[in-house]
Amino acid sequence: MHRLKRLWNLPSKPLPRWLVWLIFGIALVGFIDASYLTVHHYQGAQVLCAVIEGCNSVLGSKWAEMIPGVPTALLGALFYLGMVLAAFQSISSKNNQWLMRYSWMTIVGLVFSGFMVYLQLYVIHAICQYCMLSALTSTILFILGMVVLSLTREKT
Repeated sequence: MHRLKRLWNLPSKPLPRWLVWLIFGIALVGFIDASYLTVHHYQGAQVLCAVIEGCNSVLGSKWAEMIPGVPTALLGALFYLGMVLAAFQSISSKNNQWLMRYSWMTIVGLVFSGFMVYLQLYVIHAICQYCMLSALTSTILFILGMVVLSLTREKT
């Protein structure tokens, strides 16, 4: 329990501002992407697929709503919103506590995105360009999150 409390109350070391702004920007792209899919899901509208033609096959599959009534894209939007807010808090207050905490969540985002890419390629047999953008943004956020944790890690 002491280790968990220590992990939650990590000392806040300064981070390069460019890194925090980069996390903010990438998370914002992910939030806009996932929000677009969420809105279209609730409207029952098809999305515009300009690059790849498998978007509506993926978004119409049973995997587009893993929790009844909750689009999978909404889970992504909430994840990205958390990252946007954590980065914004870090920018505005110069306190990195929330960004450090949310950096751990990027592991979950990476694993979930990997699972969704697997489903597209091997189960649904179609690719959604918006889903792949989300996978790319979550992968970049994972890398940046690990950089944040590396830079803020307490040296013992």
